[in-house]
Amino acid sequence: MRTIDQALNEKLNGLYFGNRLILPFNVEILKIIIDDDIIVDFSSKKKGAQYNSRKDFTEIYFYDYKNLQDYVSEYENIKLVVVDDVKDLIDIKNHKKILVRLKENHIAEVEEAPEDIVFVE
Repeated sequence: MRTIDQALNEKLNGLYFGNRLILPFNVEILKIIIDDDIIVDFSSKKKGAQYNSRKDFTEIYFYDYKNLQDYVSEYENIKLVVVDDVKDLIDIKNHKKILVRLKENHIAEVEEAPEDIVFVE
């Protein structure tokens, strides 16, 4: 299982195709901020988003966005609050703020958010 820190230290990128985003680590997702939406409910299979954690990656399907590139420019980020799948979800110290930038050739750059980046709480 690949952790967030391992992926960040190795500068691993994710991928995106249409409405699917693939992150290079295995996590539980607490919140996603994309465009003007804040998604915290991942139980619906029709609205918002759904995610699946795999061994070394996590895939997210955005139901309200047919093509992520149409909504997120190269100057904007998808913001996520995540927890490594092997860590205690309840312990706030384990929560990480992650930024994802969509680049050319389906590359999704992943980095830890700087302290000064505002996440809506």
